[in-house]
Amino acid sequence: MQQIEVGSITIDIVRKDIKNLHLSVHPPKGRVRIASPLTINDEAIRLFAISKLPWIKHQQRKFQEQERETVREYLARESHFFFGERYLLNIIEHDHSAKIILNKTTIDLYVKKGSSQSERQVIMNEWYRRELKKLIPGLLEKWQKIVGISASEWGVKLMKTKWGTCNRDQKRIWLNLELAKKPVKCLEYIIAHELVHLLERHHNDIFMQYMDSFMPQWKTYRNELNHLPVSHADWSY
Repeated sequence: MQQIEVGSITIDIVRKDIKNLHLSVHPPKGRVRIASPLTINDEAIRLFAISKLPWIKHQQRKFQEQERETVREYLARESHFFFGERYLLNIIEHDHSAKIILNKTTIDLYVKKGSSQSERQVIMNEWYRRELKKLIPGLLEKWQKIVGISASEWGVKLMKTKWGTCNRDQKRIWLNLELAKKPVKCLEYIIAHELVHLLERHHNDIFMQYMDSFMPQWKTYRNELNHLPVSHADWSY
């Protein structure tokens, strides 16, 4: 991949068959990327990057200042979140199949004696996946009616840099597994966001107008999501 240096910042350059330059800053460390049309030369890209330096530095500071979750060890009395609410993990060792029971203030994790941290993490992630998949269909149906377009498929997977993504050609939407830990309104925002991308690919004025029309409070939800503590697989949106 081609790279350029602008001041102390390294910028990845990706050339594509597109019409305009697109700048993005990625968590967790503020990696900078410019997607460029095939016909634009290096000097024009450099001048574009220089003009955007204040914005780049602002985005990088936001990532650096964002609160981080401590590494989860899946031990008793450890804090875990489920749709925005905090629970204490209760480890129960038994001789049967692993399972999870959600109580008012605790998440009871039933595991075999001597289970490892990674085994407990897998069990927790599969539980989060199941619970998220229970909630998504109703919310997707709600927002498909509002936005006026339907996804042909949807899925859940753990993603390192995005809360959601979509394939416009196939109308497929993917949602980040970590959304099971965030408030439901944040999940709704991402669902609406991805559906709007089926109407408009880029984060341009048209996209913003759609979001303002369909979900007037979307900026509030976006800001809340991006200011919540993030895990060590960091992202923003």
